[in-house]
Amino acid sequence: MTQSIARQSVEELGGYGSVLARQRRDHAELDRLMSLYESGAGSREERLQTLKAVVRLTFSHAFAEETVLWPALRRLVPDGQELTARVEAEHQRINDLVAELERTDPDDPRHDGLAAEAFALIREDIRDEEDLLLPRLRDAVDAARLRQLGAAWETVRRTAPTHPHPAVPRRPPANALLGVALSAFDRARDLFPAGVRAPRGRTALAVAAGLGTLWLISRGVRRGR
Repeated sequence: MTQSIARQSVEELGGYGSVLARQRRDHAELDRLMSLYESGAGSREERLQTLKAVVRLTFSHAFAEETVLWPALRRLVPDGQELTARVEAEHQRINDLVAELERTDPDDPRHDGLAAEAFALIREDIRDEEDLLLPRLRDAVDAARLRQLGAAWETVRRTAPTHPHPAVPRRPPANALLGVALSAFDRARDLFPAGVRAPRGRTALAVAAGLGTLWLISRGVRRGR
């Protein structure tokens, strides 16, 4: 089996545009941001902004994996169902924990403890992806296909939700249907300064469900013409 993608060169991963290289760059950026927050450096506002950046990258990255990568892995790898189910369970735990973190006031003594717990889960997820799942994908497809997956993954990541939504399914097509509306909702929330409460949770899901229903109705009308 191919070794962990953490120990391979960019060329071995299929080139700079490969989905594996893109994944690893995101993982490195997440680790940098988490380490910066853990260092305690900067003002309260700067640390909250760093935490916000961790959350945004974590959830846009995970959504792109669930929409583009894991379906490909399930098609191409004999034990893909088992492997992706393991990581999807990790993603759900991260969703639940970060949702709790976002409900907690930054001045609450529990806040940093919840952040530390979330960071530990994110790092566990990164290890599983780099050591178990992504090497299997590298074994299954050639460099050209990895670059194609990378382009699709990047497109989804740039338009993905940026906050936890624990009630949203982890697999297409349901996650993709809700994701379009949730992304717009989340990116409006991201305009609020770090540490300022914005609408979330059931409100976001209700907006997404309503827009998703309208989308389905519009498709039905077009097909009926």
